[in-house]
Amino acid sequence: MSTTDSARPQLKIRSVALDTGRENVVVISRRSKALRPEVFRGFSRVELRCNSRTLLATLLITDDDALVGPDEIGLSEPAMRRFAEAAGTLATVSPATPPESLEAVRAKIRGETLSDQAIAAVIDDLAHYRYSDMEIAAFLIGSASFMSSGELLALTRAMANAGTQLKWPEPVVVDKHCIGGIPGNRTSMVVVPIVAAHGLTIPKTSSRAITSPAGTADTMEVLARVNVGADEMKSIVAACNGCMIWGGHVNLSPADDVLISVERPLSLDTREQMVASILSKKLAAGSTHLLLDLPVGPTAKLTSGAEAMRLRKLFEFVGDRFGLRVEVITTDGRQPIGNGIGPVLEARDVMAVLGNEPSAPADLREKSLRLAAHLLEYDPKLRGGAGYNRARELLDSGAALRQMLKIIDAQGPPECRSELGDLAFDVKAEHDGIVSAIDCLRLNRLARTAGAPVNKGSGIMLFKKIGDRVDQGEPLYRVFTCDPSEHDLAAAAATVNHGYGFADGANGRSQ
Repeated sequence: MSTTDSARPQLKIRSVALDTGRENVVVISRRSKALRPEVFRGFSRVELRCNSRTLLATLLITDDDALVGPDEIGLSEPAMRRFAEAAGTLATVSPATPPESLEAVRAKIRGETLSDQAIAAVIDDLAHYRYSDMEIAAFLIGSASFMSSGELLALTRAMANAGTQLKWPEPVVVDKHCIGGIPGNRTSMVVVPIVAAHGLTIPKTSSRAITSPAGTADTMEVLARVNVGADEMKSIVAACNGCMIWGGHVNLSPADDVLISVERPLSLDTREQMVASILSKKLAAGSTHLLLDLPVGPTAKLTSGAEAMRLRKLFEFVGDRFGLRVEVITTDGRQPIGNGIGPVLEARDVMAVLGNEPSAPADLREKSLRLAAHLLEYDPKLRGGAGYNRARELLDSGAALRQMLKIIDAQGPPECRSELGDLAFDVKAEHDGIVSAIDCLRLNRLARTAGAPVNKGSGIMLFKKIGDRVDQGEPLYRVFTCDPSEHDLAAAAATVNHGYGFADGANGRSQ
């Protein structure tokens, strides 16, 4: 510790059982012996130093000496983990100097175009947890207003370079990604084992859900461990040709996970941020060929073919600049894919399709086969147009299921219990009719209100899709919850608007 540090007031580190999410938070006593809390008025952030380690954190003050004593400083669980110093160690605390890159955030809010260097500085500070959630939100909202093509390229490059860079020995490394917004639609978990069973390399890394009731990582976590490190990931891919893990644990594009943690509560998902988020992770993961699924529908993220065309060109533009072959396809986004919405229910759909069960959702099976066909045709040994038949052969023969079980075994058992919620209610049709529309956004929100994806057993089981005839009083879907308060909130939300429209013009509002 330097002479300057030793001359400063010091406090003993104490671990405080506070899960503050992504943000570093520290707590001092109002009766602190070494620090006077009034000194920190006007400072929301402080800097901790110990040996060669530093940590920026948000400061809270407590009157509870049982939580933090006058000679202590309490570190929340994320702060304790990142600071990596033992409890009882002395640390100096001082008001934090704001990161210099915040000036670039202010410039972006003013509508200015940022340089490559300014964007790289922002991303570096994000990746090292130097921003508060409020400062992250300011950057996101400022960027949402306007972002030039040059800024988008700089953002993608900086995010890809900020963490782990994976390299693979194979010349063709394929990946598939959907921009989301469609409930269910768990095609990746069917596509990966099909493609891996064929022999192509497909190291699938996924984010947690942002605005949906489940992401691929959330759903795969029902079946297997997804918190896998980079070295272990390489071993799994070497043994299985593929994997399905959470990208955040491999430290791929770590700034993206920081941004996502703030985007989620804001339900913010801008086009440029989406492109940078997706492509930075694919570049960091070492992909050479990427298939992108853009669902289009009245309540999807993309509501028209024109919107899809603009986004496709944005993906292709960035992919071309970084040497990533990007193929973009538009798909039907008018309604959910599969029968289940939420991690447990979606995992059941996936295993039913892979197991060729009679009750397996036909739409999930067919869409997965068509997506897998595109990826299989990146194999130079496969004749053009043969991808679909090969995908169907691998699924029908059970080879895809065997490959999935091999991947599950390699990744290890899930680290959390995942059982279907034991509280449930049916949402019923108020009158006879034919289903003409399903509001994907409404069902996504309803499933999240029910507790998904935090409670993996919460979600919605669909009984009716577009074109189905229903009788008055017949169930449209069943909502599962794990908590009485979430059960009541979901029931109230479904009563206001259940999300189904009928050919006679009736909307989803209860009569």
